[in-house]
Amino acid sequence: MVTATPDVAGRSFWQRAELLGDKPAVIDPDGTVVTYAELFAAGNQVANGLIGLGLSDDEVAATILPNGHIVYEIFSAVLQSGTYFTPINRHLQADEMAFILKDSGAKALFTHVSLVDIVREAADMAGIAENRRFVAGGEVEGFTSYEAWKAEQSTNLPTVRRPGHRLYYTSGTTGRPKAVLRPRPTGDPDAASSAFTRRLFSNSGLGLGEDEVHLVLGPMYHASPLGFGMAALHLGQTVVIMDKWDPEDTLRLIQKYKVTAAHFVPTMFHRMLRLPAETRAAYDVSSLRSVVHAAAPCPPEVKRAMIEWFGPIVWEYYSSSEIGGTHVSPEEWLQRPGTVGRPFPDAQMRILDESGNELPVGDAGLVHFKVATTFEYKGDPGKTAAARHGDFITVGDIGYVDEEGYLFLCDRAAETIISGGVNIYPAEVEAALLIHPAVEEAAVIGVPDPDWGESVKAVVQLSEGWTASSDLEAELIEHCRARVAKFKAPRSVDFVETVPRNLSGKLLRRALRAPYWEGHDRKI
Repeated sequence: MVTATPDVAGRSFWQRAELLGDKPAVIDPDGTVVTYAELFAAGNQVANGLIGLGLSDDEVAATILPNGHIVYEIFSAVLQSGTYFTPINRHLQADEMAFILKDSGAKALFTHVSLVDIVREAADMAGIAENRRFVAGGEVEGFTSYEAWKAEQSTNLPTVRRPGHRLYYTSGTTGRPKAVLRPRPTGDPDAASSAFTRRLFSNSGLGLGEDEVHLVLGPMYHASPLGFGMAALHLGQTVVIMDKWDPEDTLRLIQKYKVTAAHFVPTMFHRMLRLPAETRAAYDVSSLRSVVHAAAPCPPEVKRAMIEWFGPIVWEYYSSSEIGGTHVSPEEWLQRPGTVGRPFPDAQMRILDESGNELPVGDAGLVHFKVATTFEYKGDPGKTAAARHGDFITVGDIGYVDEEGYLFLCDRAAETIISGGVNIYPAEVEAALLIHPAVEEAAVIGVPDPDWGESVKAVVQLSEGWTASSDLEAELIEHCRARVAKFKAPRSVDFVETVPRNLSGKLLRRALRAPYWEGHDRKI
């Protein structure tokens, strides 16, 4: 049994699971219900198995899995066995998977039978031994059956329990992904997990009670869907998992399971709002108590529409795997539309110029946060050093603060368009485009211009029922000119079948820019 002092009693998944027993812990995308007792036993089996494999402190267990409860079996195991957990995007190419496997030094790899062909190729390239490759859902040559291996392990808690940690890789939208390496917490796993969970949910406006039902909407190889779902389990909540996101299916699941909380990204809001009014009205979303969004800029018109629909329960936060961040309640946001809030209680923020000088209120510069716990970009001391100014670090976002310390983001420094020596922030123009009914998705990029260096181009994915034409291009340009300064408006529009985003909602702007800059000097 987990021993617990009064200040942490009942505050971790392992402590709660023994008490909650048959309560649903996870509801899989296919409707399968996994109870707290079942998830507790399975997680202990995996933890004991990892220890039996000889994984030492600070070594890595990696997963390439579809969304489902198995991810939480492995994650909960790592968090009590002193190792690191690295989830890998199942949509990557084999060489991209292999890069992360090799770079992380993964000593165990878990996958699913549906992904085994590409994972085998990646594991071969990375040199993962066959007896360290585990496959769930079937028997496959060259892999160990996950279910059979797990069945050989004890369902009891490990004799020696140590806090594990996450080793997340940045999304790689501007190049090869880099691991954000932090030291493992000290103390016992229950206290470490409790501290993380309460900090995460308190900074996100989500409820801490066991009666909450948390909906996981995004891919569980991404930090936020994974982390918020695991935190919900530490709080004794039921977690409902969606595999492939769909706007109407989101509403169906909210109604069916009386979901109280969820983590969204802005593109989800945009697509849900595009559902026909009668479709939206057909579902009861009144069970929702609080939702939170992050990962990308949210146009004010979109967020205001979501608050009108869901009620004043829409929170927002801004942070990354590297830094602390800010949060804003719906009430604060309605008073200051567009803000991403003020720093978390334990965070310190500064706006600095490129020389490290602090900028006054209202001036845009690089957003820096004081590093609360040490970290490094694994294997890249140069990148680590370049992001630092003393005790403060930046991930390259540009923003400014108002007189009350509320942060307003402009864009990523690497994505800023410089036209005629003037900085233009794509996010502002994209927000204007997205309120036009013809625009389903939009990305704004800088393209070569012989006179101005760069000119503004919009890349647009049209809504259903609209057809690309020169007249529509002119209409969209005028639409933007009515909402942003003329020098910021697109000078041209390209219509595409799909504007590429990764599954965490971030625009793949590098991929969009590349064809336009072939043969030019700009770093893309």
